Amino acid sequence: MKIAFLGTSEFAVPALRALVEAGHDVAAVYTRAPKAAGRGQQERKTPVHQLAEELGLPVRTPKSLKSEEEAASFEALDLDAAVVVSYGHILPKNFLDAPVLGCINIHGSLLPRWRGAAPIHRAILAGDSETGVTTMRMDEGLDTGPMLLAERTPISAADTAETVHDRLAELGAVLIVSTLDGLVAKSIEPVPQPDGGVTYAHKLGKEEGLLDWRRPAAELERKVRAFHPWPGTSFEWNGERIKLLEAALALAGGAPGTVAIGRDGFPLVACGVGGLKLVTLQRPGKAAQPADAFLRGFALPAGTVLPMPSVVPLPQSRPS
Repeated sequence: MKIAFLGTSEFAVPALRALVEAGHDVAAVYTRAPKAAGRGQQERKTPVHQLAEELGLPVRTPKSLKSEEEAASFEALDLDAAVVVSYGHILPKNFLDAPVLGCINIHGSLLPRWRGAAPIHRAILAGDSETGVTTMRMDEGLDTGPMLLAERTPISAADTAETVHDRLAELGAVLIVSTLDGLVAKSIEPVPQPDGGVTYAHKLGKEEGLLDWRRPAAELERKVRAFHPWPGTSFEWNGERIKLLEAALALAGGAPGTVAIGRDGFPLVACGVGGLKLVTLQRPGKAAQPADAFLRGFALPAGTVLPMPSVVPLPQSRPS
């Protein structure tokens, strides 16, 4: 098939590689424009841009898709289909309608659950036992298009957003090839998303990673995993924001935020329900350390009551 690929982040990389290996003719790769990053503020190309250049594919980096010129340029590609994965631009209707088979999206959830920007993080945070990827034919709504194929995967107690992200990216790469094959063979029929079970995975913000010890320990432990590696979870003490990189459920008494020291030397923090063992900590500008070693260079004595964040986090989900 003659296709265009629209993607930006690492999540999209396996899909682009799989489509090329499957023999599809990628007429153009659309991605976000390079932007300054790092200490030297040098322009950095997106992961998809880098792979496209390695594969010798033509790359386009429009800042917007709203102009008539961009729409005409896209339509002139005369595409069978377009594949959209973690692109970062909203596709106008004239883009959606241009390919013969439409624009096909890989979404990192089992739709209609977790429509929106952060489906992987929200699934872990909510305590979902499984997640997956869904391919759908895009419409003008937010992840509301009819579904084509889906693949499920369990979420384990050790999973982080990073591990689930990588697993779903590989699943999505396999699924998009099967989806295009099925569309060509006319063996797949688009299925409208059900009205029930819709949740919305709103975008993550840095302040949402501040730990509120009044919440149940089980929820906070999930947040540590859901927000790893970004935006991360943290708490404030002694004028510093301390990152909590790994935690475990534990028994701890006292008011929420009260610190105790376990027999193994690791700090325990009382929560609204239950307690949390702080396993790996990191000070600003310092290396991450096991929490028992961390305490040898940073005072967090038993009986300390850690402050609560002043920012109220957004709800986990809302109807879309």
